[in-house]
Amino acid sequence: MLPPPNQDEYPENDGFEVDISDLVKKLISIVRQNILLIAGIVLGAIVVGGILTLLITPKYQASSHILIENQADQIIEGGDLQEAITSNEVERFLQTQLGIIKSRALTATVIESAKLDTDPSFFEAFGSEMPVEVEEPGQKLDVVRKNAAIDLLLENLYVAIPTDSRIASVTVTSRNPELSAKLANVYAERFIEYNLNQKYDSSSYARKFLGDQLQEARNKLTQSEEELNRYARFAGLIRITDDEKNGGGQSTVSVTNSQLMQVNAAAAQATAERIAAQDRWRTIANQPPLTLGVVNSNNAIMQLLAQKATAESELADERSRHQDGFTTVKAKRAKIAELDRRIDSIANSIKQSAKLSYEAAVKQEETLGQRVEELREEALKEQDRGVQYSVLKRIADTNRTLYESLLSRYNQLNASAGASSNNITIVDRAVVPLKPSSPNLLLNLFLALVAGLGLAAAIVTLRELLDDAIHSPTDVEKKLGLPLLGLIPKSSQNQIETELANSRSSLSEAFRSLVTNLGYSTANGLPEVLMITSSGEGEGKSTTASSIAMDIARLGKRTLLVDADMRRPTLHRIMDDRSQSGLTDILTGQKTLSEVVHGSKSIDTLDYVSALPIPPNPSIILAGDNLTRFIQEARSKYDVVVLDCPPLLGLSDVPLVVKHVDGVLFVIDASSFHRGAVKSAMRRLSMSNANMLGVVLNRFAPKSGSDEDAYYGYKYYNYGHDQG
Repeated sequence: MLPPPNQDEYPENDGFEVDISDLVKKLISIVRQNILLIAGIVLGAIVVGGILTLLITPKYQASSHILIENQADQIIEGGDLQEAITSNEVERFLQTQLGIIKSRALTATVIESAKLDTDPSFFEAFGSEMPVEVEEPGQKLDVVRKNAAIDLLLENLYVAIPTDSRIASVTVTSRNPELSAKLANVYAERFIEYNLNQKYDSSSYARKFLGDQLQEARNKLTQSEEELNRYARFAGLIRITDDEKNGGGQSTVSVTNSQLMQVNAAAAQATAERIAAQDRWRTIANQPPLTLGVVNSNNAIMQLLAQKATAESELADERSRHQDGFTTVKAKRAKIAELDRRIDSIANSIKQSAKLSYEAAVKQEETLGQRVEELREEALKEQDRGVQYSVLKRIADTNRTLYESLLSRYNQLNASAGASSNNITIVDRAVVPLKPSSPNLLLNLFLALVAGLGLAAAIVTLRELLDDAIHSPTDVEKKLGLPLLGLIPKSSQNQIETELANSRSSLSEAFRSLVTNLGYSTANGLPEVLMITSSGEGEGKSTTASSIAMDIARLGKRTLLVDADMRRPTLHRIMDDRSQSGLTDILTGQKTLSEVVHGSKSIDTLDYVSALPIPPNPSIILAGDNLTRFIQEARSKYDVVVLDCPPLLGLSDVPLVVKHVDGVLFVIDASSFHRGAVKSAMRRLSMSNANMLGVVLNRFAPKSGSDEDAYYGYKYYNYGHDQG
C-alpha cells in the first residue's frame, strides 16, 4: 500500500543543492532505459565511420625540418655584426619566418622550380584537375594554372614550430608519397635560397645606401669645417688640438682669454701683497723705529749697536780717569753720538721702506685691476662672438661623428660583402613515406565512437527533455505536480477479472491501497462524490472506478457507482445488467433514482446506475438542472458516490460534471505515450476549478533497467488458494 503524499517529507531547500549520488543514479537509470537506442546509434556511427574510412583515398605526409637561428644583420647601428632582435622578440621572429614559408611568393618559387603548374600529375596528387581553359575573358591560362597550383599546395602545406624550439617542420600531404617528400625538400631548399637572397639584397642595398650617406656626410663635414674656420678667423679665435685633454679633439683659445687669465692672477697676487704690506705698515707706523723687531734684527743696526756699546764702555773708562772736558772724553762722546745718528738713520730708513713697499703695492694693485677690467670687457665681447662659434663647432662635431660611424660601417660591409653565412639550415630532409597518414582506421573508429556517444547523449537528452509521457511514479510528481494515490500493476486483459476476483492478488491489493490513500486525500476522509476520469479512451478508468466502488462498499459504506460516460457506457456490461434504464432517464426527468438504481449481486452495500440509454447529445443533458438534483439526492442516500466520467479531451462532458463533485481522481495509462494529452487534460480541469485529489498510474510495469521504477515494483504477497 502506497502511503499518502506528505509534503513535509520534501522540504524546500534554501539554496541550490545537487546530490551527486542521485544524479549518478539518474544518469545510470536513463542509460539503462535507453540502452538499445544508445547501442544502435553508437553501432551505426561506428559502421558509418568504418565505411567512410574505407572509401577515403589514402594520403601521404612527408616532413622536412629546418633550424632557424634568430640572427639578423644591422645596417646602420653598431660596429660589429650582432643580433638585431632581443630574446623577447624571438617568438615573433620565428613566427615571421613561418609566415614567409607559408607565403604565396615562396610557394610560387617552389611551383616554378619544378614546373608543377604544367604537370597534370601534380594536380591529380591533390585530388584536382589541371585547368584547361580560362573562366573569364582576359585571363591567361598559364596565370590561372599557376594560381591554382599555388592554392592547392598551400591548402596541403602545414608548417609548425614547437614551443621552446627553433626547428620548424614543413609538412606536405598528397596522394603521391614521392611528390610529398619532393615538395617538402624543395620548400626547405627554396626557403634557404630566399633567406640568402634576402641577405645579399640587403647587403647590396646597405652598401649603396651607406655610400650615398657617406658622400653626403663628407660634404656636410667639409662645409661645416670651412664655415667654422672662416668664423674663427673673423672672430680672432684660435683652434688648437689637445690630445691629452680632449682625446684628439679640438678646443678654442684666444690671446684675450690668455692675457685675462694671467693678468687676473697677477692682480690677485698684487692684492695679496698689498694687504700684507698694508698690515706691516699699520703695525709699525706709530712705533719708534728702534722698538721694531725688523729694525733690531737688521745686521747693520746690530753692528752699530755693538759699536755703540763698545764706545760707551770706552767713554766710561775715560771718564773714570779724566774730566768731561778732556779731549778723549769728548772724542768718545762724539763717536757715540755719530753711532746714534747712524742708528737712527738706518732705523728710519727701514721703517720708511715698509711704507714705500705698501704704497708700491697699492699702485701695482690699481694698475693690474684696471688692466683686468679692460681685458674682461674684451673677453666678454669675444665670448659673444664665441656663441656662434660653438654652434658651428657643434655642427661640425656632429657631422664628423656621423661621418666616422658611416665610414666604419661601410668598411665592415665591404669586408663582409662576399660572406655566405646563413642562419637557416636543413636538419632532416623529407623521406618517402611508406604508409599513408590518412585515413587512420583506428582513429576514425574511435572518433566515430565518440561522435556516436555524443549523438546518442544528445538524442537521449532531447528525448528526456521533450518526453512528457507519464511512465513512472516519479513522472507524476515531476511533470504534473500531483500526488500519486495509486499504482496499478499491468495485467493481461483476460486476467483482470480473475485477479480482481482474487482478493489476494497483486491487482486487488493495489486497488485496496488506492482506496486507503483516498481516505487520506481530504480532511473528512473519503470524498462523498468522487469523479474518475482520464485524458483519453482505453486508459482503464472504468475498471478503476468499479474496483474503487467495490472496495469502498466492502468497507461497509453505502456506495453508489454511476456510469457518467453516456457516449460509450461500459458499467452495464461489467455488472451484466440487461436493463435499458439508467442515468439518461434520470437527467431527462423520465425516471427517478430509485427506479434506475440496481444493487450489486456480490456486495450488499454497493449500488450502481448505468448510462443507458445512450442520448443523442449528452452535453445538453449534463448541462441541465437535473444533474444537480441527482447529485444531491445521491449524497443524501449514499456515503460515497463514484462517477465514472468520460475522457476529457475532445469532449465537454467532464467540465459540466466537475463542479458537482468533491474531488477528481485522474487515471493515466503508464503503458502508452500521451503526447501532451495528460497536460492538456490537466489544464482543462484547472480551468474548471476542479479539486484534484491525485493520480492513479494504471498498467504500470517497472522497466528492467530503471532503479526508480524498480523501487515501485512491489512484490505483493501471493496468498495461494491452498494456504490457510
